[in-house]
Amino acid sequence: MTIREAKPAEFDGVMAFYYDLIDAMREAEYHPAWEKDIYPTRQFLYDSIVCGELFIAEIDDAIIGAMVINHDCAQGYDKVAWQIDADRDQVAVIHILAVSARHQGQGLAKEMVAWANESSRRKGMKAIRLDVLLPNKPAHKLYISMGFAYIDTIQLFYEDTGLTDFLLYELVI
Repeated sequence: MTIREAKPAEFDGVMAFYYDLIDAMREAEYHPAWEKDIYPTRQFLYDSIVCGELFIAEIDDAIIGAMVINHDCAQGYDKVAWQIDADRDQVAVIHILAVSARHQGQGLAKEMVAWANESSRRKGMKAIRLDVLLPNKPAHKLYISMGFAYIDTIQLFYEDTGLTDFLLYELVI
C-alpha cells in the first residue's frame, strides 16, 4: 500500500471511493454514519484536495483508503483539557479516515494512522487529535492501540450526525 497526497484530477475517484464506502457500510455494525453529499461534502473533499490535505492509500493504483489531515477542529475542541498546550498550527487533526469495505480488517487503517503520525512529526507538529463516534468500537480500539490517549467525551455537531457524543483522542508526538 502506498499513501500520497491526492491530486485535483483525482476528485471524481475520491468521491466514488467515499460513495462506495457509504453504500457498503450502511448495514455494517460499526458504520461511520456518513451520508452522501452531507458528510463528507463534495466541497469539503474538493477543498481538501486543492489545499493538499487529502491523502489516499492505494493498492495497484486503486484507492482503498483516504483521510484528511489539517489543523481544523470541530467547535468544542477548545473546551477540552488536552494533554499538551499547542497552537492550532502545531496540531494535526485527522478527519474522515476510511478504508474500503473489502480491505477492512487487514491493518490498513493502522498503517494510515502510522503514516499520519510520521508525516505530522516531520512537519513539526506537537500532537495529533481526532474525534470518534461513541459506538465506533473498532476505531476506539485502533487509536488506543497506537498510543492515543482518550481525553474526553463531548457533544459535537456535524451535518450527518447532528449533536452527538464523540470521544476525543490525542497523540503527543
